[in-house]
Amino acid sequence: MGHAFFNRPFEFGPASSQSVSFLTHFVCALVPLPGVPSGHGIAFVLSSSMDFTQADPTQYLGLFNISTNGSPSSHVLAIELDTVQSAEFEDMDKNHVGIDVNSLKSIDNASASYYSDKEGQNKNLTLLSSDAIQVWIDYEDSLLNVTLAPLINQKPSKPLLSRTINLTSIFPDRKAFVGFSSATGSLNSYQYILGWSFSRSRLLLQNLDISNLPTVPRFKKPKTPKKASPPLIALLVLLALIGMAVLGGVYLYRRKKYAEVREPWEKEYGPLRYSYESLHKATRGFHKDGRLGKGGFGEVYRGTLPLLGDIAVKKLSHDAEQGMKQFVAEVVTMGSLQHKNLVPLLGYCRRKGELLLVSKYMEGGSVDQYLFQDDRPTLSWSQRITILRDIASALCYLHTGATQVVLHRDIKASNVMLNGNLQGFLGDFGMARFDDHGTNLSATAAVGTIGYMALELASTGTSSKTDVYAFGAFMLEVTCGRRPFDPDIPIEKRQLVKWVCECWRKGYIVDAIDTRLKGKFVCGEVEIILKLGLLCTSIVPESRPTMEKVVQYINRHQRLPVFSPDTPGIGVLTPVLIGVPSLRITSSSRASLVSAPSVSSSSSNNSMFISHTIIYGDGR
Repeated sequence: MGHAFFNRPFEFGPASSQSVSFLTHFVCALVPLPGVPSGHGIAFVLSSSMDFTQADPTQYLGLFNISTNGSPSSHVLAIELDTVQSAEFEDMDKNHVGIDVNSLKSIDNASASYYSDKEGQNKNLTLLSSDAIQVWIDYEDSLLNVTLAPLINQKPSKPLLSRTINLTSIFPDRKAFVGFSSATGSLNSYQYILGWSFSRSRLLLQNLDISNLPTVPRFKKPKTPKKASPPLIALLVLLALIGMAVLGGVYLYRRKKYAEVREPWEKEYGPLRYSYESLHKATRGFHKDGRLGKGGFGEVYRGTLPLLGDIAVKKLSHDAEQGMKQFVAEVVTMGSLQHKNLVPLLGYCRRKGELLLVSKYMEGGSVDQYLFQDDRPTLSWSQRITILRDIASALCYLHTGATQVVLHRDIKASNVMLNGNLQGFLGDFGMARFDDHGTNLSATAAVGTIGYMALELASTGTSSKTDVYAFGAFMLEVTCGRRPFDPDIPIEKRQLVKWVCECWRKGYIVDAIDTRLKGKFVCGEVEIILKLGLLCTSIVPESRPTMEKVVQYINRHQRLPVFSPDTPGIGVLTPVLIGVPSLRITSSSRASLVSAPSVSSSSSNNSMFISHTIIYGDGR
């Protein structure tokens, strides 16, 4: 990110003054790199502050981040010269000019062009051309005009953009810093300001001397070398043969070291498949120092890729008999899911007996680390309810917003990730599957984690209702600061659903709140969340709300239905078990299952395959 601001705020004048105006004229040049995809433009900015340390680069142009973009408290007016089409901000094309107020979603925009007074029509203007461009921005009598022209032209008589704006509503204290902001990312270009004039009055606006402006730097492609002499050619051929022999040996060694599984049907997923070598280097050989976690379905490592930055790589073991082609197809399709609270799934890799899933790295870690590790700070109540809202919104999108229903099938605290601002993101799609608009997946495909699994998984299999059950258990876990099933505490408190219901039955459900909050919470909100958690974990699937309803209840847009701790299905002691073959369970609560018959345990991945066995949460 780059910022160039005048170091004192510009004052519009006293509050008694009705006239607020400013005018500026600057010359800029946006220079691409030869043969490289280039982008991300530049913006003229009025801002109440010069502190942009929390801003993000790339499409945010060094002005906002995902949290501040669209916030009225930002107090920013920007005129963007944008050279990338961003779907996030509904850009019209990759060569446009926009007027932005507290957001990069422009309130007015147009493709870059200028009015030719000689020809009486608009003519196209390419921003990212290395040519110097003149820009005039005039704000007088609440009207903002933006005009462009090539360097050799006079100011056109007609502006490109004209918009009425109340500047004092953006800057209530009637002053702002003025300057420029720009940023790069995986797309790169150079932005130059060659001359700038700014004034509060048209009469005082200083004219730019075009003839004295600096020359725009240009990057030339390398020149073609001259033809070499025959002896030199012979020497080069000999060296090439030696080099080829060495490279051949290195290639055979590396091919064996980085051998992958590739089949013809994977060609269509080429752009989303990463080489094992690139992931091996990104994670420093899957070094133990970069291991983020280990669970029943694999290990997760942190890595860095040149264009993507920090990533998380999950290594899963796979079995060709379990429909690998279908699984990869679904993983790739899930990578196209777009929601602000889903951890982006970037792609995959296959190697021998491993499947590697690549997703964006979330620097905040997982929710369970904040709930159950002493080295993490305690989440406040406002942070917890914000996380619940985030995940409810993401799960609602999977169930209703995507073109095909997606069942996550493993919602739990360790799969809810946080960014640096402690916003919640639903991640780990290693077990997610598509569903034909609400129909159940077979019971033999049932998977999950102890304490988050609905009873009907053993009979009717996975459905959106089983996802709702798991989310209900997650709500109780976040609110109470306890795992849904914990074998290391007294029997009467071992199963969280039952214990919360008992607190309600005794007359004060808020007693179940995490004691680490030390009374700093809103009783009404806590009561709604706990009751909603009990409703979602009802043993009767038909009694559970849809995720659309859950979002409405959490956001208090709709009242909870009337029910009590004695309502059938509420707070019922749910078996932790599964009674079908090939049912895979992971444990995040160190549950002791050695007393159960017919249990086969794998020590390498903490997973268990239980055949026709029922294990109750109270130890029976």
